[in-house]
Amino acid sequence: MKAVNLKTEHMENPVGIDAAKPYLSWTCRDGKRQRAYEIEAISNKSTVWKSGKVYTDHMHATYGSVLKSRQSVIWKVRLWDEKEEVGEWSEPAVFEMGLLEESDFHAKWINPELECDPTVHKPASYLRTSFDADKISDARLYITCHGIYEAYLNGERVGSFVLAPGTSSYDKFLTYQTYDVTQLIKKGKNEVLVILGDGWYRSCSGVDGDRNLYGEDVALYFQLEADGEVICISDENWTASQNGPLRENDMQQGETYDANMEKITRFHPVKTEKFGLKNLVCSNSHPIAERERFEGKIIQTPNGETVIDYGQNLAGYVEFTIWAHEGDKIVLTHGETLDENGNFTAENFQDRKRHKEGGTEQRVTYICREGQNHYKSRFTIWGFRYAKVETDIDLTDASFTSIAVYSDMEQIGTFECSDTYVNQLVHNSIWSQKSNFCDVPTDCPTRERAAWTGDMGVFAETGLFLEDCYPVIRKWLGECRLNQYEDGKVANIAPKNNKPSFFSGMLAGSVGWGDATIIVPYVMYKRMGDIRILEENYEMMRKWYQFLESRAKQKPLNPVKRLKKNPYRNYTIETGVDYGEWCEPDVESTMAMRTPQEKVSTAYFAYSGKLLSEIAGILGKNVDEENYRQIAENAKTAFRYIATEDGKINSDRQAEYVRAIAFDLLDREEKAQAAAELNQLVINNDYHLNTGFLSTPSLCPVLAEYGYLETAYKLLLQDTMPGWLYAVKKGATTIWETWDGINEDGKPKASLNHYSYGAVCGWLFRGVCGIRLEGNKITIRPMPYKLLQYAKASYGSPVGEIVSGWKYEEDKLIFDIEIPANTEAEVILPDGSARILEPGKHRLGVTE
Repeated sequence: MKAVNLKTEHMENPVGIDAAKPYLSWTCRDGKRQRAYEIEAISNKSTVWKSGKVYTDHMHATYGSVLKSRQSVIWKVRLWDEKEEVGEWSEPAVFEMGLLEESDFHAKWINPELECDPTVHKPASYLRTSFDADKISDARLYITCHGIYEAYLNGERVGSFVLAPGTSSYDKFLTYQTYDVTQLIKKGKNEVLVILGDGWYRSCSGVDGDRNLYGEDVALYFQLEADGEVICISDENWTASQNGPLRENDMQQGETYDANMEKITRFHPVKTEKFGLKNLVCSNSHPIAERERFEGKIIQTPNGETVIDYGQNLAGYVEFTIWAHEGDKIVLTHGETLDENGNFTAENFQDRKRHKEGGTEQRVTYICREGQNHYKSRFTIWGFRYAKVETDIDLTDASFTSIAVYSDMEQIGTFECSDTYVNQLVHNSIWSQKSNFCDVPTDCPTRERAAWTGDMGVFAETGLFLEDCYPVIRKWLGECRLNQYEDGKVANIAPKNNKPSFFSGMLAGSVGWGDATIIVPYVMYKRMGDIRILEENYEMMRKWYQFLESRAKQKPLNPVKRLKKNPYRNYTIETGVDYGEWCEPDVESTMAMRTPQEKVSTAYFAYSGKLLSEIAGILGKNVDEENYRQIAENAKTAFRYIATEDGKINSDRQAEYVRAIAFDLLDREEKAQAAAELNQLVINNDYHLNTGFLSTPSLCPVLAEYGYLETAYKLLLQDTMPGWLYAVKKGATTIWETWDGINEDGKPKASLNHYSYGAVCGWLFRGVCGIRLEGNKITIRPMPYKLLQYAKASYGSPVGEIVSGWKYEEDKLIFDIEIPANTEAEVILPDGSARILEPGKHRLGVTE
């Protein structure tokens, strides 16, 4: 038996982390059961920690020795099987610590701009220095900035992290990166060049187009060490120039590049600054990377414009090669779709009146030199599939490529079935997740680029099936903690991407959105078994729930509500401002929520209390566990009082039924009755949904769990609005923000790249194919139905790859299931039979 897939902090061989007790994990190959493990850790060729033989089947451990700054640790694990036979040692894994003490930082902050006009877009800054080095064996660069950087040693790019150092609440946490640069340093004189751009730090941001959210400067922190000694730091000896080719750069608006200025001139001294070091931290997450590439196809639109179609909507930037004369210009403007007439448009994601610069441009302006010109975007990122071309240059031999840019996550989930539209739906969901997981999970890569709590709250479970995104979500939860209000309210967007306002502060109390701070860590713990995600976020959860308690105690000003005798008013939330269900179909205005707000709020008060009670119990906080259990029970009673008549719901809104059932707010018989009525509502609506943002992910699961599988499948396969496959039939390659993102007449609106409604894919894994995982416990409970002839899902889970598929063969259902080593699975088939499957591949059959 052998351990494979070794990870530290849920990443492979991370360099530059600052976790005091790193989380080590692995999966098993060969054999059936892990009876025990032993870990050995080596640093500087000496053993620094041995776990000893630990009897457990858990495939994870916490590093057990004290770690120091810069320490590189090689670790390996060996396993004993159920026969007490020991396997061979695993291939070694490695992790390396960053700088853990403030005294480890020796460089100075340097500002390359002698003057700064915060009202205009500025050129990138080019900073340079040189240093001498003898022969070295080990070199590390520790680097960060205000803005975005690219670093070069002797003309070679350092690392592959793009848009570094990433996004965060820079005033509180500013991540730095650690790079192994041993191979880039030569004996003798070495040249350093660092390019700084505006980045998230001071670019246009969000739907408001606010700039300079964290400061008006750009600045560099650079510390290069060789064999443990500092050999080059950022200080007053550097020089800088703003006379390079990148004339303007903005994360949202794009770049202006003059190829005739590539020979950089007019270097001048830099300024040292006292920005401090207390906010410097390691990122402990996946780097942002260039991933898939798509070759562009030049087309002519009906109005005579030249447009490039890359075939896939994505978040990223472009690369092109053209031949031109000096001074020729090409302008590329990027958008997600063509309009109803087949012409280029970017108006679907604009709010030009609100945006400080009149709209989101996503534009490249390139001024050519003589001959061949090559360009690749550097300090910007957009959401797009198409680019409108404005130029007089002959493009006959030109080549254009779009490059997807997102956190360097591995796709770990696959799904395939007999319906090609459903397969495309899954493809679209994966691409919307990729497009919006750029260091933190955002809602869209165009208009807002906002890391909304509500979006993650409804998508987390699905996202963990599709991509190896745990570190990205974990980092984002850290941003939520940093931006929580003193009274417990949770900023709806973290990190911030606009200037705070009275209205944004008021909406920070929105239920469903703030509740993501409880729901998301709970989902992550249940899936991954890493208790630290609960420990890290418990205080945030507790403060949020305390805020909900305070809301419940507030009395409404409405005299009608005051007069209504509600004996459970102290557990009923009926004041405050909420987003509520949000975007319920057939509701004319998104702010006119049809589902009554107090029902939504009180339901979440009960549900989050129930989860928080369970979390407190897991963490051994028994007093809290009982306290939150009692509050949740009282809130459940309050919900039943305001939302039902003796347990019966009366509504034409599907969301009211879905939420009450999914949150366990009714008793067993009442839930069965509510599910029957929900089923009839969907049928009466011609198998269309009318749930809103918060309830839609639970609609199919609730119907399927209560025996209405045909209705659930017909909802899944609905190809008219509102339905998941409508967008697919319209040619979508990502998930839309609204069900009618492109209407029947072909007119687009809103963002066409939001992952939230892709949360239905979680049901394809958990429901259709039946893969369920909690810690080490696997349950396979597939729910086949003949509207599909076959379905198969694979999931690269924390315990190994789980596969579940089924197909109809005449009068039989055939199930193909694969269980990873060191686990077993309870398999429950549609005929009600259940069995325990050992590791390996299995084929089962039942008669229809």
